[in-house]
Amino acid sequence: MGYALSLSWSFQRQPWCLPPSGVIPIAEKYSSFAPFYDLMSAEFPVYRAGRQLGIGSLNLNPGDQVVDLGCGTGLNFGLLKERIGPTGTIIGIDRSTKMLAQARRKADRHGWTNIILIQADATTASPAFLSASITSHGGKALSDATLATYALSLMKPWEAAWDAMKQLTRPRGSLCIVDMQEPTSLFPGMTALAQSACRLGGADITAHPWKGVERDCTDVTKASARSGHLQIRTGRRRSR
Repeated sequence: MGYALSLSWSFQRQPWCLPPSGVIPIAEKYSSFAPFYDLMSAEFPVYRAGRQLGIGSLNLNPGDQVVDLGCGTGLNFGLLKERIGPTGTIIGIDRSTKMLAQARRKADRHGWTNIILIQADATTASPAFLSASITSHGGKALSDATLATYALSLMKPWEAAWDAMKQLTRPRGSLCIVDMQEPTSLFPGMTALAQSACRLGGADITAHPWKGVERDCTDVTKASARSGHLQIRTGRRRSR
């Protein structure tokens, strides 16, 4: 999110200014949201359903290593831990220092010691840099699975982050994107509500980043939830 890449937890607050348009940068917006994000995110009434479907589709096993790209405050961590157990590893990558700080507090509160957190912008950091960062913290260069939940629609260009996801995953490993589109329900106000929520969060509801999975992966599975607002795509990385 425009921050200098760092691998330490001695994060420094970064100075910023509004761009000429007056639009708050995504990084600063989510840094401001960080302490309250879990309460503001409509997690249980809406968005947790997509996380559950996406993580369930990865078919994780105890001991697996999984990358959570755009991990935010770590809302996926509990669901992932249920599947990989104490011998697995979660790699959380995010560009906001304050969101990562919340993720670290969550991990510490639950006693989750097998979580590696890395600050990086997946649209600008090279996959080689990310892989080296993971191995420097004791993880494997390539993970068994990689997912991004409600993250790629915030990233421009999302294709760069998707390329990083592929290159951080072992051949035949699983990749999953959970993201948003306009609801297909005729329920009055549903579309306007979804558009407003995405606008507030800075997401591009028209991005449809799951197209990357459909285009580049094999054995693709599709799912949706919440009147089509949540779209889930999972596939396997090609062998070469």
